[in-house]
Amino acid sequence: MTKIEPLGAVRERVLATLRQEIIAGRLRPGDRLVERELAERFGVSRVPVREAIRALVAEGFVLFESARRTVVRRLTPTDVKELFELREALEVYAAGLAADRATPEALAELRKLLESAAAATEAGDAETITDVNTRFHDRILALAGNSLLISIMEPVDGRLRWLTRRNEEWPQLLTEHRELYEAIASGDPDRARAHALSHVRANYESTVRHLFGEDTESPAS
Repeated sequence: MTKIEPLGAVRERVLATLRQEIIAGRLRPGDRLVERELAERFGVSRVPVREAIRALVAEGFVLFESARRTVVRRLTPTDVKELFELREALEVYAAGLAADRATPEALAELRKLLESAAAATEAGDAETITDVNTRFHDRILALAGNSLLISIMEPVDGRLRWLTRRNEEWPQLLTEHRELYEAIASGDPDRARAHALSHVRANYESTVRHLFGEDTESPAS
């Protein structure tokens, strides 16, 4: 007997796949999402596809240009600045808390992630670099030990990962993450916050250059 996949599970599968394709750049800004074509591709009805698209709109990845046209969102300089303003406020705060609360076991986990990032950087594996770097930042948030902080970051985490994927200055990112790790491992919250702030602002400038071909002020300016 063929097992019927629950509608909610179908929706989540379609949503997760489309989200990852946008983050990885396989679906690019301006690309259309057509319900009929996606339903045929996934072998599902149009209902879970429609629900997945609505979720992507809510997450900020997709927009309705008209009643009949849905496209991957084109990020504007304002979009990027607002996202990095939020990242600057929350990740800098989290780094300070992590420096104060990190255990030896937690620091060992961060070191393993840095080793994975180094291997992926040497191989030029963009998708793995993005995944490991995201996990590195997620782990720092977890080390902060503040569940409210994590819940605030969750709605924009995907969009931040989308932006991070566009920063291809990978050796520099690895250097900044190593410095941030050392600052957290030192147990000095002020040092950790300073390195986190420097990292977020450098990442912002790199992302803007890549997306728009221009230099700009830091997001908090």
